Amino acid sequence: MLTKVNVVNEVNALGQLFVYKKIARLNEHVLSVVQVENRTLDFHVHDLSDELFYVIEGSFELETKEGLTKVNQGEFIIVPRNTPHRPVVGKLTKFLMIELEGTLNKENSGDLYED
Repeated sequence: MLTKVNVVNEVNALGQLFVYKKIARLNEHVLSVVQVENRTLDFHVHDLSDELFYVIEGSFELETKEGLTKVNQGEFIIVPRNTPHRPVVGKLTKFLMIELEGTLNKENSGDLYED
């Protein structure tokens, strides 16, 4: 069965910040939306899979050992597996994230993720 999802509607329907809402699955990957503001997570690594951040609205910086990379609305960035990284978010930013099922957890989501 085909399922159509409006990503903008899904992220705008979130009632609070830092809640990761799973909106779809693609093979072994999960697509989640989240709204984030004034938050910098600890550096962390994903050993089993790359991770994609797509900015629906706003902008953020992704920090790696090479420095900061700014990602603006309408852009995405893929973090290769085994790359220490952390998102640095100032103003309200809305994301679509794609990652291997089980990658997102309380340790790398600021302890606010619920499966």
